[in-house]
Amino acid sequence: MQLIPVSILTGFLGSGKTTLLNRLLKHPNLQDTAVIINEFGEVAIDHLLVEQAEDGIVELSDGCICCTIRGELIDTLVDLIERRRSGKTSAFRRIIVETTGLADPAPILHAIMAHPLLLQAVRLDGVITTVDAVNGCSTLDRHEEAVKQVAVADRVVLTKLDLVQAGEIGGSLRPRLEALNPGADIVDAQDPQFSPEWLFETGLYNPETHSADVDRWLKLKAPESPDKHHHHAGESHHDDRIRSFSLVHDRPIALTTLETFFDLLQSGQGERLLRMKGIVQLAEDPDRPMVIHAVQSVFHPAGRLPGWPGPDRRSRLVLITMDMDEDYVRRLFDAFVGKPSVDTPDRAALEDNPLAVPGLTF
Repeated sequence: MQLIPVSILTGFLGSGKTTLLNRLLKHPNLQDTAVIINEFGEVAIDHLLVEQAEDGIVELSDGCICCTIRGELIDTLVDLIERRRSGKTSAFRRIIVETTGLADPAPILHAIMAHPLLLQAVRLDGVITTVDAVNGCSTLDRHEEAVKQVAVADRVVLTKLDLVQAGEIGGSLRPRLEALNPGADIVDAQDPQFSPEWLFETGLYNPETHSADVDRWLKLKAPESPDKHHHHAGESHHDDRIRSFSLVHDRPIALTTLETFFDLLQSGQGERLLRMKGIVQLAEDPDRPMVIHAVQSVFHPAGRLPGWPGPDRRSRLVLITMDMDEDYVRRLFDAFVGKPSVDTPDRAALEDNPLAVPGLTF
Protein backbone atom coordinates (compact mmCIF):
# COMPACT_ATOMS: atom_id res chain seq x y z
CA MET A 1 0.00 0.00 0.00
CA GLN A 2 1.30 3.44 -0.94
CA LEU A 3 1.96 5.48 2.19
CA ILE A 4 0.09 8.77 2.57
CA PRO A 5 2.40 11.81 2.93
CA VAL A 6 1.82 13.91 6.06
CA SER A 7 2.98 17.53 6.26
CA ILE A 8 3.17 19.51 9.51
CA LEU A 9 2.16 23.18 9.21
CA THR A 10 3.49 25.14 12.15
CA GLY A 11 4.38 28.70 13.05
CA PHE A 12 4.06 31.06 15.98
CA LEU A 13 0.87 32.91 16.96
CA GLY A 14 -0.09 35.47 14.32
CA SER A 15 2.49 34.28 11.80
CA GLY A 16 -0.10 33.56 9.10
CA LYS A 17 -0.55 29.78 9.40
CA THR A 18 -4.30 29.85 9.03
CA THR A 19 -4.19 32.34 6.15
CA LEU A 20 -1.74 30.07 4.34
CA LEU A 21 -3.92 27.04 5.05
CA ASN A 22 -6.97 28.79 3.56
CA ARG A 23 -4.92 29.60 0.50
CA LEU A 24 -3.84 25.98 0.16
CA LEU A 25 -7.41 24.73 0.48
CA LYS A 26 -8.44 26.91 -2.45
CA HIS A 27 -5.73 25.58 -4.73
CA PRO A 28 -6.86 22.98 -7.29
CA ASN A 29 -3.62 21.02 -6.93
CA LEU A 30 -4.47 20.24 -3.31
CA GLN A 31 -7.75 18.50 -3.98
CA ASP A 32 -8.14 15.18 -2.19
CA THR A 33 -6.30 16.51 0.86
CA ALA A 34 -7.21 15.86 4.50
CA VAL A 35 -6.56 18.79 6.83
CA ILE A 36 -6.41 18.33 10.60
CA ILE A 37 -6.95 21.60 12.47
CA ASN A 38 -7.56 22.63 16.05
CA GLU A 39 -10.90 24.38 15.58
CA PHE A 40 -13.11 24.87 12.53
CA GLY A 41 -13.72 28.44 13.61
CA GLU A 42 -10.07 29.29 13.00
CA VAL A 43 -10.26 28.24 9.36
CA ALA A 44 -12.76 30.07 7.17
CA ILE A 45 -14.23 27.45 4.87
CA ASP A 46 -17.29 29.46 3.86
CA HIS A 47 -15.82 29.98 0.39
CA LEU A 48 -15.97 26.22 -0.18
CA LEU A 49 -19.17 24.26 -0.53
CA VAL A 50 -19.64 21.90 2.39
CA GLU A 51 -20.85 18.61 0.98
CA GLN A 52 -21.09 16.59 4.18
CA ALA A 53 -20.56 17.20 7.90
CA GLU A 54 -20.46 14.38 10.41
CA ASP A 55 -18.80 13.68 13.75
CA GLY A 56 -16.20 16.43 13.63
CA ILE A 57 -15.38 15.90 9.96
CA VAL A 58 -16.32 18.25 7.14
CA GLU A 59 -16.07 17.07 3.54
CA LEU A 60 -15.76 19.78 0.91
CA SER A 61 -17.02 19.64 -2.63
CA ASP A 62 -13.53 19.81 -4.11
CA GLY A 63 -12.52 16.58 -2.37
CA CYS A 64 -10.76 18.10 0.64
CA ILE A 65 -11.55 16.87 4.13
CA CYS A 66 -11.25 18.97 7.31
CA CYS A 67 -11.41 17.57 10.80
CA THR A 68 -10.70 18.89 14.27
CA ILE A 69 -8.30 17.33 16.73
CA ARG A 70 -10.47 15.28 19.07
CA GLY A 71 -8.45 14.42 22.14
CA GLU A 72 -4.97 13.29 21.14
CA LEU A 73 -3.68 13.94 17.64
CA ILE A 74 -2.73 10.29 17.31
CA ASP A 75 -6.38 9.27 17.84
CA THR A 76 -7.54 11.71 15.18
CA LEU A 77 -4.99 10.43 12.66
CA VAL A 78 -5.83 6.78 13.30
CA ASP A 79 -9.58 7.50 13.06
CA LEU A 80 -9.07 9.38 9.79
CA ILE A 81 -7.07 6.50 8.30
CA GLU A 82 -9.71 3.98 9.38
CA ARG A 83 -12.47 6.09 7.80
CA ARG A 84 -10.51 6.17 4.56
CA ARG A 85 -10.00 2.40 4.57
CA SER A 86 -13.66 1.70 5.30
CA GLY A 87 -14.88 4.11 2.64
CA LYS A 88 -16.59 6.46 5.13
CA THR A 89 -14.58 9.35 3.65
CA SER A 90 -13.15 9.97 0.22
CA ALA A 91 -9.71 8.54 -0.60
CA PHE A 92 -7.57 11.58 0.20
CA ARG A 93 -3.99 11.55 -1.07
CA ARG A 94 -2.30 13.85 1.45
CA ILE A 95 -2.66 14.97 5.09
CA ILE A 96 -1.80 18.42 6.46
CA VAL A 97 -1.67 18.86 10.25
CA GLU A 98 -1.91 22.45 11.48
CA THR A 99 -0.42 22.91 14.95
CA THR A 100 -1.23 25.55 17.54
CA GLY A 101 0.94 28.64 17.52
CA LEU A 102 2.67 27.70 20.77
CA ALA A 103 3.30 24.08 19.81
CA ASP A 104 6.67 22.38 19.85
CA PRO A 105 6.58 20.31 16.62
CA ALA A 106 8.63 17.47 18.15
CA PRO A 107 5.76 15.55 19.84
CA ILE A 108 3.76 15.62 16.60
CA LEU A 109 6.73 14.29 14.67
CA HIS A 110 7.16 11.62 17.34
CA ALA A 111 3.58 10.45 16.82
CA ILE A 112 3.99 10.07 13.08
CA MET A 113 7.44 8.49 13.21
CA ALA A 114 6.90 5.99 16.01
CA HIS A 115 3.26 4.85 16.18
CA PRO A 116 3.05 1.25 14.84
CA LEU A 117 -0.36 1.67 13.18
CA LEU A 118 0.46 4.98 11.53
CA LEU A 119 3.76 3.63 10.20
CA GLN A 120 1.77 1.20 8.08
CA ALA A 121 -0.31 3.95 6.48
CA VAL A 122 1.52 7.29 6.46
CA ARG A 123 4.97 8.78 5.97
CA LEU A 124 6.33 12.10 7.17
CA ASP A 125 6.76 14.39 4.19
CA GLY A 126 8.07 17.46 5.96
CA VAL A 127 7.61 20.46 8.23
CA ILE A 128 6.35 23.83 6.92
CA THR A 129 6.91 26.81 9.25
CA THR A 130 5.40 30.26 8.77
CA VAL A 131 7.35 33.31 9.97
CA ASP A 132 5.87 36.79 10.29
CA ALA A 133 8.15 39.26 8.49
CA VAL A 134 6.95 42.10 10.72
CA ASN A 135 7.48 40.49 14.12
CA GLY A 136 9.72 37.57 13.20
CA CYS A 137 12.92 38.77 14.87
CA SER A 138 11.25 39.83 18.12
CA THR A 139 9.32 36.54 18.24
CA LEU A 140 12.53 34.56 17.84
CA ASP A 141 14.12 36.66 20.59
CA ARG A 142 11.34 36.01 23.07
CA HIS A 143 10.02 32.54 22.39
CA GLU A 144 12.00 29.32 22.32
CA GLU A 145 9.09 27.51 20.62
CA ALA A 146 9.40 29.80 17.60
CA VAL A 147 13.10 29.01 17.29
CA LYS A 148 12.40 25.27 17.39
CA GLN A 149 9.67 25.64 14.76
CA VAL A 150 12.19 27.22 12.38
CA ALA A 151 15.03 24.87 13.28
CA VAL A 152 13.16 21.67 12.37
CA ALA A 153 11.51 23.07 9.21
CA ASP A 154 11.98 21.78 5.67
CA ARG A 155 10.31 24.90 4.26
CA VAL A 156 10.09 28.34 5.87
CA VAL A 157 7.29 30.57 4.52
CA LEU A 158 7.75 34.32 5.01
CA THR A 159 4.43 36.12 5.45
CA LYS A 160 3.34 39.79 5.63
CA LEU A 161 6.23 40.91 3.45
CA ASP A 162 4.03 43.67 2.03
CA LEU A 163 4.09 45.38 5.44
CA VAL A 164 7.86 45.82 5.68
CA GLN A 165 10.65 47.27 3.61
CA ALA A 166 12.67 44.79 1.54
CA GLY A 167 15.89 45.97 3.18
CA GLU A 168 14.60 45.10 6.62
CA ILE A 169 14.11 41.46 5.61
CA GLY A 170 17.39 41.19 3.74
CA GLY A 171 19.34 42.82 6.53
CA SER A 172 18.03 40.99 9.58
CA LEU A 173 15.39 38.29 9.45
CA ARG A 174 16.34 36.31 6.37
CA PRO A 175 20.05 35.86 7.32
CA ARG A 176 18.92 34.87 10.79
CA LEU A 177 16.60 32.19 9.42
CA GLU A 178 19.35 30.90 7.12
CA ALA A 179 21.72 30.66 10.09
CA LEU A 180 19.14 28.87 12.22
CA ASN A 181 18.37 26.29 9.53
CA PRO A 182 20.81 26.25 6.59
CA GLY A 183 19.01 23.30 5.00
CA ALA A 184 15.53 24.85 4.76
CA ASP A 185 14.23 26.62 1.67
CA ILE A 186 12.79 30.07 2.41
CA VAL A 187 9.64 30.83 0.41
CA ASP A 188 7.93 34.18 -0.13
CA ALA A 189 4.21 33.66 0.43
CA GLN A 190 3.41 36.71 -1.70
CA ASP A 191 5.50 35.70 -4.69
CA PRO A 192 3.15 35.95 -7.71
CA GLN A 193 4.43 32.57 -8.85
CA PHE A 194 3.88 30.94 -5.46
CA SER A 195 2.58 27.40 -5.77
CA PRO A 196 1.76 24.78 -3.12
CA GLU A 197 4.14 22.38 -4.87
CA TRP A 198 6.98 24.42 -3.37
CA LEU A 199 5.93 23.34 0.12
CA PHE A 200 5.50 19.60 -0.35
CA GLU A 201 7.44 16.51 -1.41
CA THR A 202 10.38 17.46 0.81
CA GLY A 203 11.24 13.88 1.74
CA LEU A 204 13.88 11.55 0.35
CA TYR A 205 11.69 10.40 -2.54
CA ASN A 206 11.58 12.75 -5.53
CA PRO A 207 8.26 12.29 -7.40
CA GLU A 208 9.67 13.99 -10.50
CA THR A 209 12.47 11.46 -10.97
CA HIS A 210 10.64 8.58 -9.22
CA SER A 211 13.79 7.88 -7.22
CA ALA A 212 15.60 8.85 -4.03
CA ASP A 213 17.26 12.27 -4.13
CA VAL A 214 19.74 12.25 -1.25
CA ASP A 215 21.34 15.62 -1.98
CA ARG A 216 17.97 17.38 -2.13
CA TRP A 217 16.82 15.74 1.09
CA LEU A 218 19.96 16.32 3.16
CA LYS A 219 20.83 19.75 1.71
CA LEU A 220 24.39 19.79 3.01
CA LYS A 221 25.29 23.45 3.44
CA ALA A 222 27.98 25.23 5.34
CA PRO A 223 26.47 26.78 8.49
CA GLU A 224 26.48 30.53 8.85
CA SER A 225 29.05 32.17 11.08
CA PRO A 226 27.64 33.24 14.45
CA ASP A 227 28.90 36.74 13.66
CA LYS A 228 26.27 37.02 10.92
CA HIS A 229 23.47 37.14 13.47
CA HIS A 230 24.22 40.84 14.03
CA HIS A 231 23.18 40.67 17.67
CA HIS A 232 23.07 43.85 19.69
CA ALA A 233 25.28 44.02 22.73
CA GLY A 234 23.68 42.67 25.85
CA GLU A 235 20.88 40.80 24.07
CA SER A 236 20.27 37.11 24.64
CA HIS A 237 18.98 35.11 21.68
CA HIS A 238 17.48 31.64 21.77
CA ASP A 239 18.91 30.92 18.32
CA ASP A 240 22.45 31.13 19.72
CA ARG A 241 21.68 27.70 21.14
CA ILE A 242 20.93 26.13 17.74
CA ARG A 243 23.63 24.39 15.73
CA SER A 244 23.35 22.68 12.35
CA PHE A 245 26.22 20.49 11.20
CA SER A 246 26.98 17.32 9.27
CA LEU A 247 29.01 14.17 9.90
CA VAL A 248 30.57 12.57 6.83
CA HIS A 249 32.47 9.27 6.62
CA ASP A 250 33.99 7.76 3.48
CA ARG A 251 34.24 4.12 4.61
CA PRO A 252 31.53 1.52 5.39
CA ILE A 253 30.36 1.45 9.02
CA ALA A 254 29.50 -1.71 10.93
CA LEU A 255 25.85 -1.85 12.00
CA THR A 256 26.74 -2.56 15.65
CA THR A 257 29.08 0.44 15.68
CA LEU A 258 26.38 2.68 14.26
CA GLU A 259 23.77 1.40 16.71
CA THR A 260 26.06 1.98 19.69
CA PHE A 261 26.82 5.52 18.55
CA PHE A 262 23.11 6.27 18.16
CA ASP A 263 22.28 4.66 21.52
CA LEU A 264 24.82 6.83 23.35
CA LEU A 265 23.75 9.96 21.50
CA GLN A 266 20.08 9.21 22.15
CA SER A 267 20.44 8.34 25.83
CA GLY A 268 22.76 11.20 26.72
CA GLN A 269 21.75 13.97 24.33
CA GLY A 270 18.31 12.94 22.99
CA GLU A 271 16.35 16.04 24.02
CA ARG A 272 19.02 18.26 22.48
CA LEU A 273 18.85 16.52 19.11
CA LEU A 274 16.04 18.43 17.41
CA ARG A 275 16.31 16.52 14.16
CA MET A 276 18.72 14.22 12.34
CA LYS A 277 18.59 12.91 8.78
CA GLY A 278 21.13 10.76 7.03
CA ILE A 279 22.20 7.96 4.75
CA VAL A 280 24.76 5.36 5.82
CA GLN A 281 26.89 2.80 3.99
CA LEU A 282 26.84 -0.35 6.11
CA ALA A 283 29.80 -2.71 6.16
CA GLU A 284 27.42 -5.71 6.10
CA ASP A 285 25.63 -4.55 2.94
CA PRO A 286 27.47 -1.60 1.35
CA ASP A 287 25.39 -1.61 -1.84
CA ARG A 288 22.08 -0.90 -0.06
CA PRO A 289 22.34 2.32 2.00
CA MET A 290 20.44 2.71 5.26
CA VAL A 291 18.20 5.78 5.67
CA ILE A 292 18.22 7.46 9.09
CA HIS A 293 15.62 9.93 10.41
CA ALA A 294 15.29 10.96 14.06
CA VAL A 295 13.61 13.65 16.14
CA GLN A 296 15.02 14.06 19.64
CA SER A 297 15.03 10.59 21.24
CA VAL A 298 12.70 8.99 18.68
CA PHE A 299 14.20 7.21 15.69
CA HIS A 300 12.05 6.34 12.71
CA PRO A 301 12.45 2.64 11.80
CA ALA A 302 15.48 2.60 9.52
CA GLY A 303 14.75 1.99 5.85
CA ARG A 304 16.97 0.61 3.10
CA LEU A 305 17.34 1.81 -0.47
CA PRO A 306 17.75 -0.83 -3.19
CA GLY A 307 20.93 0.90 -4.33
CA TRP A 308 22.86 4.14 -4.24
CA PRO A 309 21.01 6.83 -6.21
CA GLY A 310 24.27 8.47 -7.31
CA PRO A 311 28.04 8.11 -7.36
CA ASP A 312 28.52 9.52 -3.85
CA ARG A 313 28.55 6.51 -1.51
CA ARG A 314 29.73 8.33 1.61
CA SER A 315 27.81 8.09 4.87
CA ARG A 316 26.27 11.49 5.64
CA LEU A 317 24.37 12.60 8.75
CA VAL A 318 22.85 16.08 9.14
CA LEU A 319 22.07 17.17 12.71
CA ILE A 320 20.10 20.14 14.00
CA THR A 321 20.75 20.51 17.72
CA MET A 322 19.95 22.76 20.65
CA ASP A 323 22.44 23.27 23.49
CA MET A 324 24.60 20.44 22.15
CA ASP A 325 28.38 20.70 21.82
CA GLU A 326 29.23 20.09 18.15
CA ASP A 327 32.84 19.19 18.97
CA TYR A 328 31.61 16.64 21.48
CA VAL A 329 29.43 14.88 18.88
CA ARG A 330 32.21 14.88 16.30
CA ARG A 331 34.70 13.38 18.73
CA LEU A 332 32.22 10.71 19.76
CA PHE A 333 31.45 9.86 16.12
CA ASP A 334 35.15 9.75 15.20
CA ALA A 335 35.87 7.47 18.15
CA PHE A 336 33.30 4.93 16.94
CA VAL A 337 33.88 4.96 13.19
CA GLY A 338 37.63 4.76 13.57
CA LYS A 339 38.91 8.03 12.17
CA PRO A 340 42.54 8.53 13.20
CA SER A 341 42.92 10.78 16.20
CA VAL A 342 45.74 11.16 18.73
CA ASP A 343 43.37 10.76 21.66
CA THR A 344 41.00 8.10 20.26
CA PRO A 345 41.23 4.79 22.16
CA ASP A 346 41.79 1.52 20.35
CA ARG A 347 38.73 -0.50 19.29
CA ALA A 348 39.13 -3.19 21.97
CA ALA A 349 39.26 -0.61 24.76
CA LEU A 350 36.23 1.17 23.34
CA GLU A 351 34.19 -2.03 23.19
CA ASP A 352 35.12 -2.81 26.80
CA ASN A 353 34.02 0.64 27.96
CA PRO A 354 32.17 2.72 25.33
CA LEU A 355 32.04 5.70 27.67
CA ALA A 356 35.83 5.85 28.06
CA VAL A 357 36.39 8.35 25.27
CA PRO A 358 38.98 11.00 26.28
CA GLY A 359 37.40 14.41 26.63
CA LEU A 360 33.83 13.07 26.38
CA THR A 361 31.40 12.98 29.29
CA PHE A 362 27.64 12.56 29.48
